[in-house]
Amino acid sequence: MALPDPHFWRGKRVVLTGHTGFKGSWLALWLQRLGAQVTGIALPPAIEPSLFALAGVASGMDSHACDVRDAGATAALIQAARPDILLHLAAQALVRASYAAPLETYATNVMGTAHVLDALRGLPGVRVALVVTTDKVYRNLEWVYPYREDDALGGHDPYSASKAAAEIVTASYRDAFLSAQGVAVATARAGNVIGGGDWAPERLLPDAAAAWSAGQTLVLRNPHATRPWQHVLEPLAAYLRLAQVLWERPGSAGAYNFGPAPQEAATVGCVVEMARSAYPTAPVRYESDAKHPHEAGLLALDTARARSLLGITPCWALPEAVGRTMAWYRGYHAGADARALCLADLDAYEQACGTVQETAL
Repeated sequence: MALPDPHFWRGKRVVLTGHTGFKGSWLALWLQRLGAQVTGIALPPAIEPSLFALAGVASGMDSHACDVRDAGATAALIQAARPDILLHLAAQALVRASYAAPLETYATNVMGTAHVLDALRGLPGVRVALVVTTDKVYRNLEWVYPYREDDALGGHDPYSASKAAAEIVTASYRDAFLSAQGVAVATARAGNVIGGGDWAPERLLPDAAAAWSAGQTLVLRNPHATRPWQHVLEPLAAYLRLAQVLWERPGSAGAYNFGPAPQEAATVGCVVEMARSAYPTAPVRYESDAKHPHEAGLLALDTARARSLLGITPCWALPEAVGRTMAWYRGYHAGADARALCLADLDAYEQACGTVQETAL
C-alpha cells in the first residue's frame, strides 16, 4: 500500500461528506493528522454511542450538520468551502435498513450524490471528486469469479441498487460536466470493512464484542456468506491514494475496486472464529436465515486495476485486521479513550505499510 503523502495533503481544502459515520470519522481523523483543512457535511450521528462523538472528531475540522437530500443547503456549504478535493461518503449504508426505508435509501444515495456533484459545476479550484460506493454495485450472479470494474451493475436490495445508480449518476456528471471543467472524478468500490468504533445495527464484530463483553451468546444468521473483509484503514488509505493520483494524473479517472485478494475473501463463520481468539470462551449460536430478507451469499472483487495503476495492495491480512478490531473493542470496554485507540491503530498501520513498502523496494 502506498501511504498517504503528508506533503501532498498538508493545507489541502477537503470537503468530506458523511464525516459523522464510522468510515467518515476514521477518515476525518486521518485527514486532520495529515494536515488537511477539512469541512464535513453530514447528518448528526444516527447511533449512540458514535465514534464521531467519542473520538472528538469535530474538534479538528469545520463540521456542518446537513442532509445531502437538501440540494440548496448542500451546494451552499460545498461552494463556501471552496474545496480542492471532495470525498463523498454520505449514504444510507445498510442493506437491511434499505428494505425498511427504500425511498429514503434512494433519495440519499442517488439524489444525494447528484446534489453533491451538481454543487461542483462551475466551482473554481476543485480538482478531484471521489464518490465512495460499495462492492455490492454489481449484478451479483453468485458466481465464483471476482467482479471487475466493467462488469454489469445491478442490485437486488434497495441499498445495492441505489449504489449502482449512484455509479451511473457519477459517470454522467463526469462525462457531461466535470471532466471538461478539469475535475477528475472517480468512484471507489470497497468490500466489507471492520475496525473499532462501528456500532451500526447488525455489524458482525461490534455485535460479537458487545455480546461477549457482557457474557452473552452471539447469534448469527448466515455463517456461510462470503465477503471481502478488510480493516477500515485499508480502503481509507486507498481513497487517499486514489485522490492524490487523480490530482497528479486526471486521466486515471474511473471506477476502482478495493479490497483483499479474491482468494482471501472469508465466510462470516471464519471471521467469527478468528474473533473468538480474543474471547476464548465466547459462545455462538447459528440460526436459520429463512425469515430474513435476501442478502448476497458470495461476493469477491478483482482488484488488479488498483494494484497496477495505483500501486495499492493491502497491508493487514485478515487475521491481523480481526485481531486489531477486537483489541479496539476490548480496550474501549475496559475504559480506554476512543480517540487514542484510533490514533494507535493509525500509528500501527502506517508502520506496517512502511515496512511493506521497504520490503517491496
